[in-house]
Amino acid sequence: MIPTPISIETTQPYQWGERCRGWHLMRAANLSIIEERMPAGTREVRHWHARAAQFFYVLSGTLTLEVEGTFHHLAPRTGIELPQGTAHQAINETDADVEFLVISNPPAQGDRIDAEKAWLGNIL
Repeated sequence: MIPTPISIETTQPYQWGERCRGWHLMRAANLSIIEERMPAGTREVRHWHARAAQFFYVLSGTLTLEVEGTFHHLAPRTGIELPQGTAHQAINETDADVEFLVISNPPAQGDRIDAEKAWLGNIL
């Protein structure tokens, strides 16, 4: 197989949350690279991954990433590594889109535990 370039123009987008978009740039057994775009005022559900370690890297805008109760404001060309099991929530508190990469090892699909569901499961 001969490698070919990939971009958000050449791969199929998917929607997550209410208005956010993602593009799988690489899907392999041990590695996933996704470009994501969060419009102004959006946020994801706080969660963690049982197996996947992740690296968030901001391309444009400012991403607020809550990690285990600490809020980080990531400017363009800034990233943060999250070990497996680290609770986090991506938030766009600005008036502009934020674009970033999420690199996961292994891929995080099917490995997500939402904090609210986990909490409710413990009290029921």
